[in-house]
Amino acid sequence: MTETARIADPAFEAAYQAAQKSLSEGGIPIGAALARGGVVIASGHNERVQHGDPIAHGEMSALRAAGRQKSYRDTTLYTTLAPCAMCTGTIIQFKIPRVVVGEAETFPGEFELLRSRGVDVVVLDDSRCVDMMRAFQEEHPELWAEDIAE
Repeated sequence: MTETARIADPAFEAAYQAAQKSLSEGGIPIGAALARGGVVIASGHNERVQHGDPIAHGEMSALRAAGRQKSYRDTTLYTTLAPCAMCTGTIIQFKIPRVVVGEAETFPGEFELLRSRGVDVVVLDDSRCVDMMRAFQEEHPELWAEDIAE
């Protein structure tokens, strides 16, 4: 997929913009969006710093913003960074069938677990996401270590 095609995906762009919002608020730049049939239901971003909430990761924030759904089996979760174990568990719990990931270079996530449970994982290798996370990790190593429980 070309960079232009990625930018044209409104759900991925919503996730990316959410990550940028978190960064502008002094938070960790990870964003996510939940979509159904190509339509964004909700987006959210990592709010651990902003709310002092240890489980307010980007994916959790997007799902919280989506509110109750009768089913998630026809949705796709877009996220700027590979999901951690906690977010992976939530994806599995709600049977979200597809996850589109901006990048997994700066954090490998739990792809093996997701795929073992039948989740279709697509990694875009989006350079904007890689650059954003690399810069954040270099500028805020302690905060990053806290976020991934290192």
